[in-house]
Amino acid sequence: MERELTCIVCPMGCRITVKMRNGKVEGVSGNTCPRGERYAIDECTDPKRTLTTTMRCENGEVIPVKTDRAIPKDKMFECMKIINSSVVSPPVLIGDVIIENVFGANIVATKNVMQKEK
Repeated sequence: MERELTCIVCPMGCRITVKMRNGKVEGVSGNTCPRGERYAIDECTDPKRTLTTTMRCENGEVIPVKTDRAIPKDKMFECMKIINSSVVSPPVLIGDVIIENVFGANIVATKNVMQKEK
């Protein structure tokens, strides 16, 4: 079985062909650097993604958040359930860890949210 990918590691966007047999990579071609080969192998054997989404604040606002590193692609929906069941309390600053260790990553704020004055 062959799988065609476009490498996303650098701006070159190499077209990579991955030859697989029984779920194992037998060969990678089309990459111009070792990072492309590593990307192709990982994408075919253990795909990961950075999750970017929003989370509720107790003051009614919505705050953008993301994982601070890629998590297994098959855990994305489970991660969303954890985020959707949580509420953050302002003040929150960019980079603050909102939820720790969700499938090996922290959920961090990507926007400042201050408390509303009463």
